[in-house]
Amino acid sequence: MLLMYLAVLSSALGGLLILNGGVMVAEGAAVQVTGNISKIEDASYFRIYYGKTFKVIKNDLDGKSYLLIQSDSKMAIKTKYCTPRIKSFVIPLANFSMDVSYFPVSFFERAEWIKYLGVFANVETRANEIYDVVKSNYQCLVKSAASKKIRPIVAWMEFNDGVWTFTKDAYKLKTVDVLIDGTLTQDPFDYNGTMFLQNLNIEDQSCLAFLSHESVWRHDKRLSTDMALDWFDGAVSQPQLVLADMIEMLFPTGSYTTTYFRNLLKGEEVTILGLENCNRDTFTAMEPTTIACT
Repeated sequence: MLLMYLAVLSSALGGLLILNGGVMVAEGAAVQVTGNISKIEDASYFRIYYGKTFKVIKNDLDGKSYLLIQSDSKMAIKTKYCTPRIKSFVIPLANFSMDVSYFPVSFFERAEWIKYLGVFANVETRANEIYDVVKSNYQCLVKSAASKKIRPIVAWMEFNDGVWTFTKDAYKLKTVDVLIDGTLTQDPFDYNGTMFLQNLNIEDQSCLAFLSHESVWRHDKRLSTDMALDWFDGAVSQPQLVLADMIEMLFPTGSYTTTYFRNLLKGEEVTILGLENCNRDTFTAMEPTTIACT
């Protein structure tokens, strides 16, 4: 049975906890913690500490710390943790989310933040299982891609205010095999191959490999009904799908359907995802998707 936890928000808990290897030192007592816990392996910017009847999550991005106290413990009924700097409240999971669009880390590292959310819901074991599946599949795909002898050249570009970045010089683009167009647009439905070529504005296109190979992509294939890109949501939690997409873009087989990227020159359109696309109980956590890999 899951235990309800009280949450205490604090910007400084340095005097309360000291982490010494795998042992938690709390108020002078060393506690060896086992069982339903998470250990951070790859992610940056958050840390988790465990005590016998409490746990602390430190978010280095916003500087906040959360002290979760087991509700049936003696610690929970004490008032010394309720100060002007430390306020207690009950945490529903829905109150906790992260804006992952500004994370200064890789896709792979961001996936481990599922452990951050799992702590609040007291489901660390399940969060560990999901992350292990994602990590294992991702690493297998990395090895598969590394075994390829061909090394295509990729340019990730954006067209904003009439200017291309990374480059729009034709002689430089001749060396590019795959182009990813990250141009910001209010209506992805109207952004197609024709618009891309108009923005490119290069008369002699005969020597551009990414055009002859029809390999121009955008990461806006999946949208919500309010036009939000799933690139900033689903792609964060399942980096193995992003990597599988990129492998297909660089080493096309024609047998794999990309999840987040669409091919502009082949006329791939945007897909709107609504409630009708959810084929599971919305109260049931989504299982991670694994890609066949040997």
